[in-house]
Amino acid sequence: MTTRVLRSVHSGDGFHWVGDGFYVTQLLPGSPSLQELADPFLLMDYHPVKEYSPTQRARGVGPHPHRGFETVTLAFEGAIAHHDSTGAGGVIYPGDCQWMTAAGGILHKEYHEAEWAKRGGRFHMMQLWVNLPGRHKMDEPGYQALTAESMGKVKLPGGGTVTLIAGELDGERGPAHTFTPIEVWDIQLAADETADLTVTDGHTVMVFVIDGSLTTESGTVGHEQLGIFDREGDTVRLTAPETGARAILLGGQPIGENVIFYGPFAMNTEAEIIQAVRDFNAGLFGTLA
Repeated sequence: MTTRVLRSVHSGDGFHWVGDGFYVTQLLPGSPSLQELADPFLLMDYHPVKEYSPTQRARGVGPHPHRGFETVTLAFEGAIAHHDSTGAGGVIYPGDCQWMTAAGGILHKEYHEAEWAKRGGRFHMMQLWVNLPGRHKMDEPGYQALTAESMGKVKLPGGGTVTLIAGELDGERGPAHTFTPIEVWDIQLAADETADLTVTDGHTVMVFVIDGSLTTESGTVGHEQLGIFDREGDTVRLTAPETGARAILLGGQPIGENVIFYGPFAMNTEAEIIQAVRDFNAGLFGTLA
């Protein structure tokens, strides 16, 4: 067993609104060096617990395009509705995950689910952008509605649990289909529990702390901080404080390709970005009211 070393710890860039329904801090992307360390993850927006008053109006983000990657939305509290230009749609509730493959081009919109919005209440979520290799960036779009009941579950000896959305741990697997090896795990540790989690040597491994804090042999990741580990080693050792802790582990095989961002597009070359803009303007991403 070779334990991973905590390389760096990062905080968000302050809070801002995405549309009028998502109050987030952005942990990724960051500097070019941080983008390389986070590969294959392109973006991470975190919406902390926030109370929303009841409303009759749609609150969220209207139709917008994506190309070249996948969006992964995790619901912790509240309810998020989604519709896209392929005709896919649905609602994700606490414990669910929406895994949308934009690939060659899609329009989608996301907002607080109407019945939940009428009641109001606590809202808490995270959205990730996961890169696609160049050979898959122009694939057909897709949509996976992953329910809480479908997730893999691993019970830890100290009393905690790991919920597997994507990837494998101790013989259990998450339900997400991924183009490259990806790990998305929801880790809940009991008071003072230490967990040794098996990871793949060479994969990116990052841990974002939602509740409490986590101590490693080489440092601490605090509340709402993202810890990035060196890629050498097959074990991540995490210790919770006496209050316990909850964190999202993000891992995966680095793609190692050039990435160029332009708003909602993430491609390998400037020419591909220009083509994405042209295709969007020509209506090739479909229609969505």
